[in-house]
Amino acid sequence: MTYASMKQVAPAHGSSSANANRIFAVAMLLLVFGVTGCNKLKARDLLNKGVASFKNGQYDAAIEDFKEARDLDPTLLNARLYLATAYASQYIPGAPSEENIRHGNEAIAEFKGVLEKDPKNLSAIDGIGSILFQMGGQPFDPKKFEESKMYHQKHIEIKPQDPEPYYWIGVINWTMAFRGNAELRAKYNRENLKKPVKDTDPLPAAVRTEYVQKYGQSVDEGISDLEKAIQLKPDYDDAMAYLNLLYRRKADMVESADERASLQKQADELIDKVKEIKQKRAEQPQPQAS
Repeated sequence: MTYASMKQVAPAHGSSSANANRIFAVAMLLLVFGVTGCNKLKARDLLNKGVASFKNGQYDAAIEDFKEARDLDPTLLNARLYLATAYASQYIPGAPSEENIRHGNEAIAEFKGVLEKDPKNLSAIDGIGSILFQMGGQPFDPKKFEESKMYHQKHIEIKPQDPEPYYWIGVINWTMAFRGNAELRAKYNRENLKKPVKDTDPLPAAVRTEYVQKYGQSVDEGISDLEKAIQLKPDYDDAMAYLNLLYRRKADMVESADERASLQKQADELIDKVKEIKQKRAEQPQPQAS
């Protein structure tokens, strides 16, 4: 190399320290990006490994892989979704153990972690709605039911053409109205041992008034949402089954015998419709196993 060429590439006097600092900074950036890239690749490998374990029912192993994948790459939302789903899969409705309740709460926490980064993630919204419904059933917790319903309403706000969240609101409202109906009848029968009412009897006037005050709005909302679900999915037999049940709860809220009979007739017609849909579905040719 000639003196001229050496002079061309040599740093100017007094700039060697600044150049060294810039080179060090670039090197550190490359190192960070390299580590981050490696972490992302490892996180995806762990996610795939966890999915395989999850599909094989090895939930404990899957959970550890999903947790490590989440920690290595916090932007990998699928890792958190699978982790939440794995926790939810271990939850047993009604089991009172601390471990079981912890699984439910861990599932909710992970789903909420997804929503912090992606507030419109429907999988996380539906996941929270589902686990809250399960946790609110046994022992019965109306606050959890109301919170579950709130998440299904969020789904409707984001994607109103989906029939499922309307269905779940109907199920929740029927559950609460059904329990309330049974409790009011039981209370009345305890106080009127000589003239008890059967489950199929109209409610006495005073009891009916209390029932309407407590559950009238919930029953009407449930009927409206189930009708919407069926409008969006005309063969939605599960929605029809619950609509039938809510019509019967509505029948307990009306004073007129004719109106009560009309609501019960609509309920019976829905039962026939459900049978018809199930029969047609059973008669359809099943896909051949490959």
